[in-house]
Amino acid sequence: MLLKMAWRMLRETDKRLVWKLFWNMGVKGMLSVEKHKSRLKRGQVFPPFLYISIINSCNLRCQGCWVDVAAKQKVIEPPQFDRLLNEAKAMGNSFFGIVGGEPFMHPHLLDMLARHPDAYFQVFTNGQFITDERAKRMRRLGNITPLISVEGNEIISDQRRGRSNVYSKTMEGLNHCLRNKVMTGVCTSICQTNIDDLLTEKWMDRLIEMGVLYTWFHVYRPMGPDACPDLCLTPEQQLRVREFVTEMRAKKPIVIVDAYHDGEGKALCPAATGITHHINPWGDIEPCPIVQFTRESIHPSEEDPRSLRDKFLHSSFLHEFRELAATTTRGCIVLERPDLLADLVERHQAKDSTARKTALAELRNLTVRTSQYNPGHEIPEKNWLYRIAKRFWFNDFGVYDGHDHSRGSAPALLAGDKVTR
Repeated sequence: MLLKMAWRMLRETDKRLVWKLFWNMGVKGMLSVEKHKSRLKRGQVFPPFLYISIINSCNLRCQGCWVDVAAKQKVIEPPQFDRLLNEAKAMGNSFFGIVGGEPFMHPHLLDMLARHPDAYFQVFTNGQFITDERAKRMRRLGNITPLISVEGNEIISDQRRGRSNVYSKTMEGLNHCLRNKVMTGVCTSICQTNIDDLLTEKWMDRLIEMGVLYTWFHVYRPMGPDACPDLCLTPEQQLRVREFVTEMRAKKPIVIVDAYHDGEGKALCPAATGITHHINPWGDIEPCPIVQFTRESIHPSEEDPRSLRDKFLHSSFLHEFRELAATTTRGCIVLERPDLLADLVERHQAKDSTARKTALAELRNLTVRTSQYNPGHEIPEKNWLYRIAKRFWFNDFGVYDGHDHSRGSAPALLAGDKVTR
């Protein structure tokens, strides 16, 4: 399987792009995690991987979207983006996730990424703005991988994304990337309406046949003003996703990303481990994209002229968020204990970083749900390479050591305990 994967990458992708991936994201990404591990020993956290929402606008209206896509457009301007990346690169960072909104609606997206050839960018996109010309430019730049969202077949895609002809337009953008031999991935937010269509070996085989080199199955999270809880997976279905991912990793020549489990199959939260945090289009620093509260901004001001480094290293809000998340559950505290998170927000007087300014009320009204934490049902990696890679560069880094999550997390609460509001 590994030889087939290597052959696919050399045959189906521009070899210069493979080298950029190996060096900028692979080697330098591993070194950035090593620096993160060293900082943790000193009690310091600067995330080695940052996710940056460069724009709030989007052409689609997806079910359960927590981004204010219909609000007045806000973008991170090129000078602000450059300053952010330069400060992060000075801390050893080399990999950045670019999200939105729809990143390709940002008028300067590719120009901004072109100014940082020593970094690697994963752009989360619906693919509908990727023309042949833009795909050709991404190939020339070499340091960009588009991760294109496919949410189901023609009917389900239109329903999930709130527009017509979504599937065909997305596939057109995907094909532009593949024809130009760009390193391309496909992601899916797995929910009730698409799990039976896309969580299948048939879909995996089709992606491989098309030339897609990696995929990512997110589990749908009910957030925002219109959370659509009916789309949520049951605990049994979430376990089914994990089992499918580990099985396909062991037999298919395609990379499958997973951000919520270590090599032994134990759940983790990337924000709790400090390996990643999020920056929104207004420049607010948030624990993760669905925790839309902040105490710091990337923009220096008279009130807070500190550097990005100092804001991360000395943020009491981010520190207490990580501590609360790690001591409460190995899963997602937003879903499992929204009451505790809301209390933390109020205690720190953290700003609602949405345009709608209703995030705290939404958090208070959330129904307790299970997340990736399902104690007693851990599924270890079956592929030895994934297992080794996670052991060194993607695990809990010891943040959960010594904590008992048997009462604070959703599995215990749903078994009989109540959340005090």
